[in-house]
Amino acid sequence: MKALVALILLVQLPIHKAVPAAPPAPLGCDDPESEAAAEVALNYINGQSHHGYKFALNRIEDIRVVPQGPNNDIIFLELDLLETTCPILSPTPLANCTVRSFAEHAVEGDCDVKLQKVDGILSVLASKCHSHADSSEDIRKVCPDCPLLARMNDTEVLETVSAALNDYNSKTTDSYLRLLEIGRAKIQYHPGHVVVTEFAVGATNCSAQEAKANVGACQLLPEDQSNFGFCTAVMVKAPTKDLQVDCQLYGHQVPAPDIPLLSWPGVTYAHPGQDTSAGLAPSAVGITNHNLGLFHNNPVASESSSSEILRSMLPAKSVAKRAVTEAAQHDKVPRPVGFVPPPPPCPGRIRYFDI
Repeated sequence: MKALVALILLVQLPIHKAVPAAPPAPLGCDDPESEAAAEVALNYINGQSHHGYKFALNRIEDIRVVPQGPNNDIIFLELDLLETTCPILSPTPLANCTVRSFAEHAVEGDCDVKLQKVDGILSVLASKCHSHADSSEDIRKVCPDCPLLARMNDTEVLETVSAALNDYNSKTTDSYLRLLEIGRAKIQYHPGHVVVTEFAVGATNCSAQEAKANVGACQLLPEDQSNFGFCTAVMVKAPTKDLQVDCQLYGHQVPAPDIPLLSWPGVTYAHPGQDTSAGLAPSAVGITNHNLGLFHNNPVASESSSSEILRSMLPAKSVAKRAVTEAAQHDKVPRPVGFVPPPPPCPGRIRYFDI
């Protein structure tokens, strides 16, 4: 009898079901953890790019965290970047690089980056980017008289670069400089006719005086002695003629172990009567700016692409079954009357300007 009473009392005791832990709140684009991931991603993007200029973070567009296990997450980032005035091989820290103004015909980069965070350590697994100059129409609205970016292989641009290098080499007593690549150029037609160019150079194993005897024998210095630099040239063609050239050499730079220092060979354009040629990266022929996609084109960098690849590896029945299960679970989530979902934590703040 006592056993029966005890059983009845036991049945009447309240049953406490284990309540699953609530999923963590989505990470906001301006959260410190997001900022840290974006910094790692940006350092990777600039470190793996071998043409053009360094890019700075303008905005974190989106961030997704996919848990893989204890202290192990996959992070997908969407970043909006802006081109700076620092060439990619410049030793200037990114924090000290100036972002080009909108009126200078700004160049934007859009990047998807896949990272992994294990025990608090972030590493980049894949990146996919492209970059483009803002539309001419938008620039004209802000600055009707501002010159626009010119094609890098425009005849006037190539002539200006050749004339500038010839002028510099004829006046220096230091190493003879060769062209590595053209960075950007502008042509102004009013009120005067002016061509402005920016280009990367490298020191050769010849002095400028030795190059006069046999310029063809002058080669870029080997990697352990390399000395790269950057030049700007302004050629006034009308109403008067004038040429101004300024070149700065960086000195030998020791590359990171996983980032080789490249000599940037490119397409060359010969000009009769000139002892120098204009170099362009293959991606820059006929366009106005270097494209980040040349070194960042891995489709698994975006969350959608990674999901598509994963789904393609699963049997069709498994994919369909999982989709039905997820839909059923979503329908069971209670929504109070008048429920208004909170605003998304992304995109984040704009650091410079919207392009």
